Amino acid sequence: MKSSLAGNSSAIPEQGLVAGVDIGGSNLRIALADCHGRVLARCNTSTKGTSSPDGVIALIEQGIQQLLQQSCCSDRSLLSVAAGAPGVTNSQSGLVLATSYLKGWKDVPLQQLLESALGVPAAVENDVRMAALGEHWMGTARGIDDFVFLAIGTGIAAGVFANGHLIHGSQWTAGEVGYMQIPHTTEEPARPGEPGALESAIAGDGIRRHWSRLCAENAHEQKLSATEIFARASGGDLLAQKVLDHSAELLACTVYNISLVLNSALFVLGGGIGVSVPLRDATKRVIKERYNEPSRPNIVISSLGSDAQLMGAIRLAMSTASSSSRVESAL
Repeated sequence: MKSSLAGNSSAIPEQGLVAGVDIGGSNLRIALADCHGRVLARCNTSTKGTSSPDGVIALIEQGIQQLLQQSCCSDRSLLSVAAGAPGVTNSQSGLVLATSYLKGWKDVPLQQLLESALGVPAAVENDVRMAALGEHWMGTARGIDDFVFLAIGTGIAAGVFANGHLIHGSQWTAGEVGYMQIPHTTEEPARPGEPGALESAIAGDGIRRHWSRLCAENAHEQKLSATEIFARASGGDLLAQKVLDHSAELLACTVYNISLVLNSALFVLGGGIGVSVPLRDATKRVIKERYNEPSRPNIVISSLGSDAQLMGAIRLAMSTASSSSRVESAL
C-alpha cells in the first residue's frame, strides 16, 4: 500500500483513534484520525485483483494495521471504523445489498465482517451519502441542513440532507438519480445491472459516446475524457461545446426537478466529472436562463474533492465511537 503521514507521529495520542475507509470499484483508501477528526495518516491500494468481500476486508485490516504502526500507536487505540461502499447499502443492518462496481458483492454483511476482523464497532454507508456527510461536516455544505451532493463520474448519484439528516428511503435507494427520466435521454427501461437513462447520458461513458458520435459525423475522431472534452469547449472547440451544452441542459433539468421536490438550498457537485468548472458554469447559465419560480438552487463545486467520502467516513467513525462509549458507560 502507498502511504503517507500527516503531522508529527510523536504527538499522536495512544488512544482515541478512528479509521475511515473509502471502498471504490478499483481502489481502496484508508485514513487514520484522532478523536477530533484530524487525519494522522492515510494509505491507498488497488482492489482490481482482490475485489471479493474477503479480499477487501483483508486489505482494510492490513492497511489499518500499517497506519497504526507508522503512527506508533497500539491496536488498542483504535475505537471504531466506518466504510463507504459503492452501491445500495443498508446502513442500519450493515449490509451492502447490491453493487455493479464490485464483483460478488450481494447482501454482503460488511459491518459484521469489519467488526469481526478488527474487533471494534463498525458502521457502513453508501459512498455518495458518505461524501454528503463529509461535505456537511467540513466541506462546502458545512452548517447547511438542506442540500444535495451530486456525484458525477462513472455513474451519477445523490446524497440528500434534509432537516440535518441523511435521507435513505424505504429500500435504501434514495438518491439513485441515475434512473431519472429526463428529456432528451432514452425512454427505454433500464435492464437489471445496467445504468439508467440519466446515467447513460451524463456520466462518463455517455458523454464520451456523444463526443465520439459527433466526431465520427465530422471526421474529427479523438479519444478524450469527459473533463478533457469540457476543457476543449472552454477553449473554443465547437463540437466539444455541443457536448458541454447538452450535458449542462440535462444536469440543469435534474437539479431543478430535485429542487422542486426537496427545496434544497444548495447543490454540491462532486466526482471526477462533477468538479468540472465548465460544466458547473454552463449548468448555472442554463438554470438562470430557463428556470425561475419557485426555486433557483445554488450550485457549487465540492471543496473536499476526492476526499469527501473519506472525510465522511471519519465523521461516521467518530459518531460510532461516541455512541459505543455511551453504551459502555451505561452498562
